[in-house]
Amino acid sequence: MSKNIYFGLAQWHHSKWYTGNSPENSSLQQYAKSFCSVEGNSSFYALPSEKNIRLWDETSPEYFRYCFKFPQEISHRQRLTHCSRQVSEFLNRMSLLKSKLGLLWLQLDANFSVAQLTKLEEFLSALPTEFSYAVEVRNLDFYKKDHRERRFNQLLQSYNVNRVIFDTRSLFAHSADPDPVTAQALKAKPKVPTHVVVTGSSPFVRVIVPMDRALGEQVLQQWACKAAQWLDQGLTPYFFFHTPDNTKAPELARYFSQLLHARRSEVDVIKLWGQSQNQQPLF
Repeated sequence: MSKNIYFGLAQWHHSKWYTGNSPENSSLQQYAKSFCSVEGNSSFYALPSEKNIRLWDETSPEYFRYCFKFPQEISHRQRLTHCSRQVSEFLNRMSLLKSKLGLLWLQLDANFSVAQLTKLEEFLSALPTEFSYAVEVRNLDFYKKDHRERRFNQLLQSYNVNRVIFDTRSLFAHSADPDPVTAQALKAKPKVPTHVVVTGSSPFVRVIVPMDRALGEQVLQQWACKAAQWLDQGLTPYFFFHTPDNTKAPELARYFSQLLHARRSEVDVIKLWGQSQNQQPLF
């Protein structure tokens, strides 16, 4: 795997990914043979135990990077205020992963607007600098390409914090008469513009495409070109791939690695479990 780019999914365990009834740690071992990172969404709901963190560290290879999300208690309930204890607990727990800790990302809800940038700055300024961070915003005021968005981007740049890019364009572009799984995704995912802005050294991109993955072809081609440019610039991107129910997310990620490998041969094509590695591109 290339040391300069990280590919991952929203989870390492899915009931339809592996043969048999794999326990969670066995799933992680299998997953880490193909992917070098993962979105740690579980920490949004509950802080992982020290036992689990140490087990994940022992189970994964040295090149693996965990990108855990700040707990909702910090981002959504306390809304970045009066939460120093919770932040310390979260960071201390995550630090058990040592060199395998990638980006810690803060996801703010649609009610967190540009009017609250001072609150965000106070929060970022208090974070210890030994960790790497990313911030995802969902309020549309952050996407108006005006002085307020520029102020937000400059704030992130000043702290070397990466702006999370969640590309939902192809999902919402093909939303007519959706199947039940897609309908659920359309409710859950944010319909925000895709602003390709680099504010830190590790661009953090989340991409979701429809159930008919061919409908995401243009988006994936665009991201392969951008990833190649970022590598040429010496950046270390993180890419995470989603489909409405994530069943086909591994194949989606593998196809993207093929696209990027065609542009930059030093980037390896992902080798998936239970598949012929000589198969042609999936789309």
